[in-house]
Amino acid sequence: MTRIDFHTNISDKVSYACRLARKAYGARGKLVLLAADAAQAAALNSSLWTVGETDFLPHAMAGDALAPHSPIIVTDSLEGEFPHYDMLVNLTQATPLRFERFQRVFEIISTAEDDAAAGRKRYLAYKQQSFPLTHFVAA
Repeated sequence: MTRIDFHTNISDKVSYACRLARKAYGARGKLVLLAADAAQAAALNSSLWTVGETDFLPHAMAGDALAPHSPIIVTDSLEGEFPHYDMLVNLTQATPLRFERFQRVFEIISTAEDDAAAGRKRYLAYKQQSFPLTHFVAA
């Protein structure tokens, strides 16, 4: 069953997702970063190149020729197939389409009230479906 981790009180979702990607890649994890829209996906793609001075995070946009070989995929849609289903990082305000395909889902919730309210609704929905949940509040 998919494990779902809520990370709340996040001031910058793109930067936070990049740090999660760095940590996951360092542990040999594979993940899909789900952006809210094309602009946020482009911001993620760009930010992954500058996470750290010495870090290299191999990534590709979904649909790119390199995507099947990349441990980090950036997308704004979960339609279609992906080369791996280890981890999903959700930056949207909606429950991801077919999230159950992933072993683990990270729900990234910002400090904005509308985002927090949408996150609370998703938490309750996941809980009602008996998914294992954890909650981390960023300092």
